[in-house]
Amino acid sequence: MNNSHPDQSRRRWLVGTVAGAATLAGVGLAWQTLEKTPAPQILDSAFWQLKFATPGGTTLSLQSMRGKPLLLNFWATWCPPCIEELPLLSSFYKENSHNGWQVLGLAVDELDPVKRFLAHSPVSFPVALAGFSGLELGKTLGNLIGGLPFTVVIDPGAQIIHRKMGKVTPDELRAWLAPA
Repeated sequence: MNNSHPDQSRRRWLVGTVAGAATLAGVGLAWQTLEKTPAPQILDSAFWQLKFATPGGTTLSLQSMRGKPLLLNFWATWCPPCIEELPLLSSFYKENSHNGWQVLGLAVDELDPVKRFLAHSPVSFPVALAGFSGLELGKTLGNLIGGLPFTVVIDPGAQIIHRKMGKVTPDELRAWLAPA
């Protein structure tokens, strides 16, 4: 036997419906924010002044990479999709470096795991250590959720022309080669 009054049932139904709609609206807004492509961004001189240690003990300055197309890939040894895409990026670099393309792998990781990984699975492009502060740098470049792998393509004029969260594909790399 149901002792609830019809007005109470209606009120519960109305409150539940409004709460459900608000939840769906919040999820939709969050999804839209994550999927939204950030506006074109021209990198300022502060970006090009950044310097990173390399696993070999030298320092790599982003200034040395300015003025040519640059594929910047944020990765980590503890990230399976990152590891899976490195051979593809290495092939891309080998095939396109003669056309001025540069690839830089910024490891969001510590020195020892990166050195061990590269000793067993070398890549053809430069790798530098961003450490966990690399996640913050990634956010300034459009990686609002801090996920890995994250790839940014920068044109010779220092404008970000492509961003990719997750593993890159051969088709994406071919499309990125095409002039805008």
